[in-house]
Amino acid sequence: MSRRGNSEGSIYQRNDGRWVATIHDGYRDGKRHRKSIYGTTRNEVQKELTRALRAQQLGLPVESGRLTVGDWLKQWLEMQKPPATKPKTYTAYENQVRIHLIPAFGRRPLVKLQPQEVREFMQSKAQAGLAPKSIRHFRATLRNALNVAMRDGLVARNVAALVKPPRLLKSTLHVFTREEALRFLSIVRGHRLESIFTVALSLGLREGEILGLRWQDVDLDAGRLEVANSLQRVKRPGAKKGKLELIAPKTDRSSRVIALPQVAISALYAHRGRQAEERRAAGSSWRETGMVFPTRIGTMMDQRNLLRSFYAIMDTRDPTDPEPDKKKKRKLLPQLRFHDLRHSAATLLLAQGVHPRYIMELLGHSSFSLTMNTYGHILEEMKKETARQTDAVFTVAPAKVIAGTSVRVA
Repeated sequence: MSRRGNSEGSIYQRNDGRWVATIHDGYRDGKRHRKSIYGTTRNEVQKELTRALRAQQLGLPVESGRLTVGDWLKQWLEMQKPPATKPKTYTAYENQVRIHLIPAFGRRPLVKLQPQEVREFMQSKAQAGLAPKSIRHFRATLRNALNVAMRDGLVARNVAALVKPPRLLKSTLHVFTREEALRFLSIVRGHRLESIFTVALSLGLREGEILGLRWQDVDLDAGRLEVANSLQRVKRPGAKKGKLELIAPKTDRSSRVIALPQVAISALYAHRGRQAEERRAAGSSWRETGMVFPTRIGTMMDQRNLLRSFYAIMDTRDPTDPEPDKKKKRKLLPQLRFHDLRHSAATLLLAQGVHPRYIMELLGHSSFSLTMNTYGHILEEMKKETARQTDAVFTVAPAKVIAGTSVRVA
């Protein structure tokens, strides 16, 4: 067998039976540096040597394989701590890493992780009954972490990116019809949170964006509103529980200025008067925070309290239903989520012929394609309706004979 060339590495067996491969790894302080790879069999060491030589060819540092996936995920999480990411995003990352990814891959050497292992992980989660959307999130988090590892030269490829995510079936949007929207506004009339529900349904703001509104963001005389913050419960490292904080909106496009329709202006004027009465009633207990939608003592309102009030309203029963059991009476409204008010705002405007580009700006979507993908089926129905109306314009009515003259009746 011919002698190995320089930088090709060498393999030998030690007296204790372990196999060792050595590879030239550059120079340190003018001295030649070698890296050793250990294994129980020659074949195992050969594979590691081949991988190390391949990393050298790609210009990547040669790793010994001791860094595990779990170690790297913990390091990556440290990089993601706010303000690097939004608090809510970091919490999602941390939960996915701790509950799902580390138990599955934690002890696996980072450089040895294979696409098949990621594929089997996703299959096991599907068999356990987890939703495709959740599994896609797990894969995305692992892919993001491995992207950083690849940029740092710790791995030669991103194995999560090589695996296709599970197919996500497009969910059906549940929204109010125009009649249901008017009924909803009628039911909430006079409710303490009437203006929140009106703003949500007319402007399509997210929960956090609504609760994060400050009076300095609203100019009722000019009829404009600026979405500058989002209210979230943030749990800081070391804290036992989260604290309500104002943070930047979801994306750059989420920061936006909205022209207020009269229905929203009227609701906010009435709400400001109601809030002045609550401030007087609270007296010294009032805590001025400048929030548009605070609690009865002026502090920031938790989303849970908003949702509790919303679902109580959605449970409103029809008093004219002859059913003697109140809980079995017919409900006056379809059972939507609060976030469905946002979808309802968009679909009602689309039905009125508002251009999707404006809908994108109103909702603060990150791209026009997101708006089109979300409401594409509604737009398809609008296209069909346009075609039917076109037919109505050009359809010729049957001829009738009037006083001996043939005429067309439109």
